[in-house]
Amino acid sequence: MTFMRKSTAARRAVFAVAATALTVGALTACSGGNAGGAAGGSADDIEKALEAGGEITYWSWTPSAEAQVKAFEAKYPKVKVNYVNAGTNTEEYTKLQNAIKAGSGAPDVVQIEYYAFPQFALSDSLVDLSSYGFADLKDDYATGPWGSVNFDGKLYGLPQDSGPMALFYNKSVFDQYGIAVPTTWDEYVAAAEKLHAADPTKYITADNGDSGFTTSMIWQAGGTPFKTSGTDVTIDLQDEGSKKFADNWNRLIEGGLISNTPSWSDEWFKGLGDGSIASLVIGAWMPGVLESSVKDGSGKWAVAPIPTYDGKAVTAENGGGGQAVTKQSKNPALAAGFLKWLNNDDESLKIFAESGGFPSTTAQLSDPAFVDKKSDYFGGQQINQVLTQASSEVREGWSYLPFQVYANSIYGDTVGQAYSKKSDLNAGLTAWQDQLVQYGNDQGFSVNK
Repeated sequence: MTFMRKSTAARRAVFAVAATALTVGALTACSGGNAGGAAGGSADDIEKALEAGGEITYWSWTPSAEAQVKAFEAKYPKVKVNYVNAGTNTEEYTKLQNAIKAGSGAPDVVQIEYYAFPQFALSDSLVDLSSYGFADLKDDYATGPWGSVNFDGKLYGLPQDSGPMALFYNKSVFDQYGIAVPTTWDEYVAAAEKLHAADPTKYITADNGDSGFTTSMIWQAGGTPFKTSGTDVTIDLQDEGSKKFADNWNRLIEGGLISNTPSWSDEWFKGLGDGSIASLVIGAWMPGVLESSVKDGSGKWAVAPIPTYDGKAVTAENGGGGQAVTKQSKNPALAAGFLKWLNNDDESLKIFAESGGFPSTTAQLSDPAFVDKKSDYFGGQQINQVLTQASSEVREGWSYLPFQVYANSIYGDTVGQAYSKKSDLNAGLTAWQDQLVQYGNDQGFSVNK
């Protein structure tokens, strides 16, 4: 579950530190990133490297990482994998970018969340895995995650997990107040009004402003506000999809119909348990979080497809990530072999699923043992039937900025203000856009709006 986050305040602080390291000199990062043997290889090179053995370093923070490394070494005893937990998300990215700028110190294989992939891929810090035959693995993965590791026709990683969005709702609260499960956003807003009118201590959801949630919701609405071609970047946070999301969510914000409880706070978890926060629109990795952190909600929660604007099934990704081979690797073929095993081998994928991860691989997403599994926490519901269906309904065409980590770091000072003031999200999106255009141009990109 690579999308597990810290408190909002702590997260912004880390983003702010990482943003500077990640973007200053991003366009020239390749000058320090090619110290290793990062030239293209072949599928045969992987087999030869695994047979010959060697030593590589792997940075990750996933709960399954250590067990996966042990299983790999048992299968390939000539290979030593030095596993390092270099910190969660942007803490790791700061260390990685510092190593890239220094020209040494980067791992062979590194975990990267999907939103951060462009910053490292487009600064020429990662190996294009196409020459190793990895492009042939496309059909092994769900569309959304696969698209998140491909840029400018190059494959910079393999997906590990995914986060297709769905509606997680407190069924006991919905039943108590006679609220039908909403299938459209109009119905969702109506449910919010009905619930809060019946009990002012209860809200349909909580949202005090989160960059990942906003971009995912714009994605679901059909927006494509970020486009990149080389160093040319276009930002339009007032495109049709962006406005569609903002206009819809404004009804909840301006109407005082959502809780401003900070996500991942103790109060937030408490609200999920006592029913004062009655639903979440979030990624498919959420069940493990609820089961481990909201024990009072056991037997009360259920899962349904995400509401849509017109009743036609479509969703977006929210969270997740994969692994890449860095250009500093002195043995990229061996690193690629480990990466392929990590995210494409049945043994490794089983370990990952048992740790609570939601897979990105089509075989696992269609396995009856996974799809039809009943969840005690969710009252015996076969929730993976809903979640795996969602993975096939992710809207195509989305991309992040090549400086998305920085973008996330200033979200609270722009769009986030609309939440605290219960004002128009469109004004916040415009302010966010203006700062991003200026920042991108200052970093050497050619940014249009």
